[in-house]
Amino acid sequence: MESFLSDLLASAEVQAFASGFPTMLLHLAATLGLLVLGAVIYAALTPWREIELIREGNAAAAVAFAGVLVGLAIPLAVSLTASTSLREIGLWGLATVVIQLLAFRIVDMILTGLPQRIRDGEVSAAVLLVGAKLATALVLAAALSA
Repeated sequence: MESFLSDLLASAEVQAFASGFPTMLLHLAATLGLLVLGAVIYAALTPWREIELIREGNAAAAVAFAGVLVGLAIPLAVSLTASTSLREIGLWGLATVVIQLLAFRIVDMILTGLPQRIRDGEVSAAVLLVGAKLATALVLAAALSA
């Protein structure tokens, strides 16, 4: 049994895991930090206060903010797969967050009237907004992988 365990611990797979796992955790933490940063910036820049609306039980605001989170996560996930170092994750991740926040703002401006409809609790308006934001996220993710 001892021989089996020592052979297992000395295997290339276990050694690769042991050396790679801390790096993966660091890359994950950096990317999640960028996701939280992007969500906080978005919440601060929106003309409506989604977090307050969500606390008040506004389902449309919850749907819209969930779309923001997923919309930020998609290109961040792609930038994470395309990056090889923490510095690269930071650079590509920050660029992704900035571009995505700009795209979200443009979508908000193009789809005028939706913020008020979301404040009023119209889930259909939130779903349209989420669709537009996810579409921009997917296009940005594709651009990152090109």
